[in-house]
Amino acid sequence: MLKEILKILEKDARTTTKQIATMTGSSEGEVVKLIKKAEAERTIIKYKTMVNWDKVGNEQVRALIEVKVTPQRDVGFDSIAERIYRFPQAHTVYLVSGTYDLAVLVIGKSMHDIADFVTQKVAPIEGVQGTATHFLLKRYKEDGEILEEAEGNKRQPVIL
Repeated sequence: MLKEILKILEKDARTTTKQIATMTGSSEGEVVKLIKKAEAERTIIKYKTMVNWDKVGNEQVRALIEVKVTPQRDVGFDSIAERIYRFPQAHTVYLVSGTYDLAVLVIGKSMHDIADFVTQKVAPIEGVQGTATHFLLKRYKEDGEILEEAEGNKRQPVIL
């Protein structure tokens, strides 16, 4: 039942406990109890609103920074990953397979801000061998949500 509740909340965090109880066929008291337990255990970490900031004129620059790391004895990649995820600019940090070891999603006010973050904060960390920065030009879909529906074909048909 907890998995059902989590799926509902993940899709829409505004779903009320009463609605969840109806959807799962359980009592509202049981739903409240399970949610409080999941929050205490950090299974539910945060309730979040997804905003398309471009629509309100608050432009943000996003970049994906790939980081090549020398793993450290006894802690592997975790220590360097922690140093990076503690920076407020690091929105998301993943350990990945492939040429690079960490993928860091960075959000800033300008390309210059992001470049400064990479050169002044990330690159100097002991154990960082190199970085590659990819600026995100347009977001189409995020967290499973399409940000803007594609407009239909605007071309006029030609009849001969």
